[in-house]
Amino acid sequence: MKKLVFATNNQHKLDEVRALLKEAGPEIAERYEILSLDDIGCHADIPENGMTFADNALQKAEYVKVHYNLDCFADDSGLEVRALGMEPGVRSARYADDCGYSHDDTANVDKLLHNMANVKERQAQFRAVVVLLMDGDRYEFEGVCRGEIGRQREGSKGFGYDPIFYPEGHSVTFAEMSMQDKNLISHRGKAVRQLVKYLASIEEKIV
Repeated sequence: MKKLVFATNNQHKLDEVRALLKEAGPEIAERYEILSLDDIGCHADIPENGMTFADNALQKAEYVKVHYNLDCFADDSGLEVRALGMEPGVRSARYADDCGYSHDDTANVDKLLHNMANVKERQAQFRAVVVLLMDGDRYEFEGVCRGEIGRQREGSKGFGYDPIFYPEGHSVTFAEMSMQDKNLISHRGKAVRQLVKYLASIEEKIV
């Protein structure tokens, strides 16, 4: 079984990725062991100071590759709100840091709802970029999920901005969906499916 590090300790993300790998079939799931940063003993605060999602994902993947010499993939994702000039964007996880909070989901959502209180235009999108460093090569996969921002929290599942994001064509938020349903349409689900498809194509060539 090939060890492949997912450069995160976010259990929600790990569960989503592992579930998507299983969806691809047992022959793929059995060939890759997805490890977290904690699994490899990495407790460093890896910098994420890039200008784009791809920059941040690459920073995390390169850190693992350089310091642990393990094949790795990393993601960076965020919410882009049209009426706010596509903010919070790459600062999605740190949106409320300037208010005295650090990577606080509740504070981030509170700030966004405050900034959108009197805004009629609610269109937004989640964007995710996954960067894979494997066998000396770099690969990049991107997924986008369009929707709109609600006016209050709905649902208790998911994480981050999920309770206020209504994906296009749906009357419930990400936080009201099962993980399986969310994975079918989410930005990360789309990006990771591309990653899994690539991993599957490698195995087909080997066979």
